[in-house]
Amino acid sequence: MTIERSHTNQRMSQIVKHGGLVYLAGQVASGAPGASVAEQTRDILERIDALLKEAGTDKSRILTATVWLTDIGTFDEMNGVWDAWVPEGHAPARACVEARLAAPQYTVEIMVTAVA
Repeated sequence: MTIERSHTNQRMSQIVKHGGLVYLAGQVASGAPGASVAEQTRDILERIDALLKEAGTDKSRILTATVWLTDIGTFDEMNGVWDAWVPEGHAPARACVEARLAAPQYTVEIMVTAVA
């Protein structure tokens, strides 16, 4: 089976397609660094939509999602944006944990796997 990689650099690929699945790298709010958790979540989900579209799929086909928050106390704020974004009846299996992220201006990171 072929492995397709897009937006690749020395460290990672933003999209990897293999065996009918699309794997996205963890996304941070590059368009909203330092913004509120809600704004960062919105920015990340817009980026995820764009990457999934580029890969030939969409958010209704997401199988799993992992969300990292620098402060689990912002769980409800992130979920307010997440819940409005996920199509009804298409919620993926999801985990959400508190973790320190790679740079202090980012408070949310989200990674998904979808069916192509």
